[in-house]
Amino acid sequence: MSYIADTLPRSMAAVVAYGPSDYRLEERPVPRPQAGEVLVKVISTGICASDIKCYTGAPMFWGDETRVGYCQPPVTPGHEFIGEVVALGEGAGELYKLALGDHAISEQIVPCNRCRYCQRGQYWMCQIHDIYGFRQRTFGAWAQYILFPASALNYQVPKSIPPHHAVFIEPLACSIHAVERGDIQYQDTVVIAGCGPLGLGMVAAAKLKGPARIVALDLSDDRLAVARRCGADIGINPTQGNAVQQVLDLTDGYGCDVYIEATGSPVAVEQGLLMIRKLGTFVEFSVMREKVTVDWTIIGDTKELNIHGSHLSPYCYPVAIRMIEQGLLPMDEIVTHRLPLTQFQNGIDQVISGLTSVKVTLEP
Repeated sequence: MSYIADTLPRSMAAVVAYGPSDYRLEERPVPRPQAGEVLVKVISTGICASDIKCYTGAPMFWGDETRVGYCQPPVTPGHEFIGEVVALGEGAGELYKLALGDHAISEQIVPCNRCRYCQRGQYWMCQIHDIYGFRQRTFGAWAQYILFPASALNYQVPKSIPPHHAVFIEPLACSIHAVERGDIQYQDTVVIAGCGPLGLGMVAAAKLKGPARIVALDLSDDRLAVARRCGADIGINPTQGNAVQQVLDLTDGYGCDVYIEATGSPVAVEQGLLMIRKLGTFVEFSVMREKVTVDWTIIGDTKELNIHGSHLSPYCYPVAIRMIEQGLLPMDEIVTHRLPLTQFQNGIDQVISGLTSVKVTLEP
C-alpha cells in the first residue's frame, strides 16, 4: 500500500445521518484503503438540494428500499466534494493515474460492474445504485476523510481550480447531462426553469450548444442576474408577470423548443408543458419531494412531446472540470457560503431558507 499507516489519524470528525432531521457530528474511524481503493482527505464538500430533501424526510429517501435513492442509516452524507489523496491501496495509483498529494474527485455513483446496466456501459443507472452519502458501502464527504471504493470512477483535478470551486464539478456534470438530454439545436429557444446551482450549470452548458436564445426562469432576481452572467439571454421572474405568455411572445406564439425543469416544484412542470411548442423536448431533472399531477393529454395528443428524464452525470466529469478550469462560470457568485464542518446545521438551514445562498460548502 502507498502509505505509512502510522501517519494517518485513527479517528475523524464526521456528520452521521440517523434519520430525518437527526444528523450528528461524531468521531468515526478513518478508513484504511485496500487494493484498488483511494483515501482522500476532504478539503471541501457541498450541500445539495437532494441532501436537503433527505434531511427533511422526503419519502423517496426513507422507508422504501425498492426506491433508487433510499438512504441506509447510519451513513455520512455528501456526494459533492474535492480532496487530497493521502493513501492509495495496491494498484489504485496506476488504475486512476493518481499520486499522493493530488487533488481528486469521484463520480457520485459507484457502479457494481455486474448488473445489466453496468455491463452495457450504462453505469449511472446501476441496479445496486450505491451513491456517496446515502449507502453503507459509500459513506459520503461530510467528514475529514472519504474512501473511494475499488469500483469508483475517479479523476485528478487541476490544483489551479480552487477547492471550493472544484466542489461544483459534481452538480455541473449533472447539469451537462441534462443539457445533452435536451438535444439542443442552433436555432432553438431553450428555457431553463430554476437558477439554483444546477440550473446555473445548465445555462452555462446550454450556451456551449449555440442556441438562438436561452431563457432563465427563477423567483429570485438576484439569481436571474447570475444566470445572465452564466450565459442566459433573458431572465423571467414568474412572480412579476405571465411567464408562459412571455415565452410565447418571444417565439411568435409557438413556444420554446426545449424546456429543462430544475426547480423541484410541481408548478414548474405544468408551466413547462404550457410554454413548450408542439414536438418540443421536455427534460425533467429535479428530484420531486411530492408527486406531480399534470394533464398527460398535452404530452401525447395535443403536442406529441419528447419527454426525457435526466439522472446523474455519465461521462460528463471531464467536461465539467474543463469548463470550470476555463472560467466559463462566475464561480465566486455561485459558491456563496463556506462554512466549517462543525457548522453543518447552519449550512443545512441556509440551503433550506434559500434567501441568501446559492451553493453552500463545508470545509472539514
